[in-house]
Amino acid sequence: MRKARFFILVLALLATCGMLRAQDSFERAVYVSPTGDSLLYRYLRPENEQADKKYPLVLFLHGAGECGTDNEKQLDHGGQMWLNPVNREKYPAFVLAPQCTGKNYWGYVSRPSFVPEEMPAETADTPEIRLVKELLDQYLALPQVDKSRVYVMGLSMGGMATFDVAIRYPDIFAAAIPICGSVNPKRITPALRPVKFRLFHGDADNVVPVEGSRHAYRALKAAGVTVDYVEFPGCNHGSWNPAFGYPDFMEWLFSCKKK
Repeated sequence: MRKARFFILVLALLATCGMLRAQDSFERAVYVSPTGDSLLYRYLRPENEQADKKYPLVLFLHGAGECGTDNEKQLDHGGQMWLNPVNREKYPAFVLAPQCTGKNYWGYVSRPSFVPEEMPAETADTPEIRLVKELLDQYLALPQVDKSRVYVMGLSMGGMATFDVAIRYPDIFAAAIPICGSVNPKRITPALRPVKFRLFHGDADNVVPVEGSRHAYRALKAAGVTVDYVEFPGCNHGSWNPAFGYPDFMEWLFSCKKK
């Protein structure tokens, strides 16, 4: 009898833990466009969401190593920081994390040169970018989303896509955080002034040279864009780790608001 009761108690505890995990994790979803194209993505809703409140929205763009069709890898780097209970309590937000299949390099039809001046001065209207924009538009239509606090961030390939998306749609975003990214400086114009930028890069990066962020920083400053730049000495390509752990990473992001 005691064993039976103990077994029932264990099952109840496991079920409770499962429920807690389900409530405190990214949900799986697939966006299907009117033309039948699909985009895998994960999403997180604000903790203790209230119907009469508005919340920020974060678009999170992964790197090349997380491409695929499993709808999981895109959370390998950075996914856990959104599930941190302190962050969930202090910074409730909608978080969208789409997954690129790898057929294109987000907005680039193939892997570009990472040397800033050799990168394309224009990017393609790829299926991935179109689907990301359509997905974003769906969430922007929600009454719970604060349209003045929409953010985009990404790492490596996603850092390049962060520049790309902000340049394409500067009127949407209040802030952008490209991590170990790169962009052709010719694409940076005063049209980006509504967006606040914070760049992160490791000065020992042997995948995406640090010049990518250095050139972007200078170009943003010259265009009159508000920009911060944090460079990590001796850090290789994985600069997203110290970036995500930067003391005011969340505080800075969620303080940005469009006028």
